[in-house]
Amino acid sequence: METKTNEFGFVTFDNAPISPLVVIETSLPMFSFFRAPITNTQPHSRATLRQIYNAIKGDYYKEQTDKLRTITDPQHARKFKAQNFDYCTFSGIFTTRSDKAMLRHSKLICFDFDNIENLNALRFQLQTDEYLNTQLLFTSPSGNGLKWIISIDANAHTHADYFNAIADYLKRTYNVEIDKSGKDLSRACFLPHDPHCYINTYQLMNTIK
Repeated sequence: METKTNEFGFVTFDNAPISPLVVIETSLPMFSFFRAPITNTQPHSRATLRQIYNAIKGDYYKEQTDKLRTITDPQHARKFKAQNFDYCTFSGIFTTRSDKAMLRHSKLICFDFDNIENLNALRFQLQTDEYLNTQLLFTSPSGNGLKWIISIDANAHTHADYFNAIADYLKRTYNVEIDKSGKDLSRACFLPHDPHCYINTYQLMNTIK
């Protein structure tokens, strides 16, 4: 695998862990996958939850993640993350990263929880929630938050309506706030290393590896 060195003196891969896919007609959700840096708004491929789960749980993003968590300056950390982490737009397939460029909604929505005091407690609550169906759940690149992807019926209500209703439910039920920028259809979600990443069993058994 070819590598290169960026402005941080950090080795990055020219090849992403998600190979380009030609398949689109599937009953399982698919969405756009982008290679770093964040300024790259052209999708590299279409991906499945199983592929992202494998990339996060494996060691592909371990070096980037470990390095990020040693950076104490917030501005430097944000810049490092933007330059070195691949990302997804979990809510759909796009021709470019813009709400207006969506080709198809994935029937997924991603919620971002920052600065959580007890990650394990919230992780358990989200995984076992009786009303919301967790599809993927992992620790954020910074290590102090969670990324939570759940399924929705995009034909029944708008993406924004779901976001607002679920945000209100989470506040009332678990007393947690979510990042409001997640309301955007094309919201970028950075992909870290998390050996404890959770995936819904149905996704694990039935989707493309």
